[in-house]
Amino acid sequence: MKHYEVEILDAKTREKLCFLDKVEPQATIAEIKNLFTKTHPQWYPARQSLRLDPKGRSLKDEDVLQKLPVGTTATLYFRDLGAQISWVTVFLTEYAGPLFIYLLFYFRVPFIYGHKYDFTSSRHSVVHLACICHSFHYVKRLLETLFVHRFSHGTMPLRNIFKNCTYYWGFAAWMAYYINHPLYTPPTYGAQQVKLALAIFVICQLGNFSIHMALRDLRPAGSKTRKIPYPTKNPFTWLFLLVSCPNYTYEVGSWIGFAIMTQCLPVALFSLVGFTQMTIWAKGKHRSYLKEFRDYPPLRMPIVPFLL
Repeated sequence: MKHYEVEILDAKTREKLCFLDKVEPQATIAEIKNLFTKTHPQWYPARQSLRLDPKGRSLKDEDVLQKLPVGTTATLYFRDLGAQISWVTVFLTEYAGPLFIYLLFYFRVPFIYGHKYDFTSSRHSVVHLACICHSFHYVKRLLETLFVHRFSHGTMPLRNIFKNCTYYWGFAAWMAYYINHPLYTPPTYGAQQVKLALAIFVICQLGNFSIHMALRDLRPAGSKTRKIPYPTKNPFTWLFLLVSCPNYTYEVGSWIGFAIMTQCLPVALFSLVGFTQMTIWAKGKHRSYLKEFRDYPPLRMPIVPFLL
């Protein structure tokens, strides 16, 4: 059996970092990363990006050496992705923060609204309902992170956790401050508006969970297999007929319901920013589906049926 020689260069400086001889033809990029780590322990596999061209795309861990367009002496280019942190840790930190922060405002702990309001309770029922909905949403997210989601990538750059937490924690504090404020004014149309908003919120939360379960069932544990998601017997998954990322559609719908319920500007802005970001993600996933699957359903849009 003919073995390969693998030369690893720095993608920026072209400096030779490592030379591996007698590499098995069936070796995967993941295995090559492990071999590289033995000579450079500071660059553990998760922070390595190996590519065929200095400015090209990163090779996948499951790519096999003999199937790549290289000769028996392969040249790979290395980029350092920086310190990494697991997706589970990031999600748990992102979601635990808003849950805790919102409750600080709800219970009106000292130094927030003034001494005379310390640990007092709002007289408006919508304030208590909003707290239940907000807490339910983030408890659901935490439980899904632990028991439902299967991540195609194990880690993300450590710096992202600061950006993500600033977004989630900051908006949670902003909306909680106004919703739980002693001078908060209930919605204009009273109970009817609140009931309509609650119905939207509950339906979208159930829909979001249903989509997450459907996506989980598509990918066996420990696998990176990708398949086209289709509707199941669960009616909430029928939105797959019209959009590629109905989990984002339902997520935005939940926050729109919460914004109607509370009639709070920070919640509306959070919904808008979230919709903008999720639209970007949805478009990326939609393009990926179209590129990977030739038989991908042509009627689907990324996030908004028939429009976007």
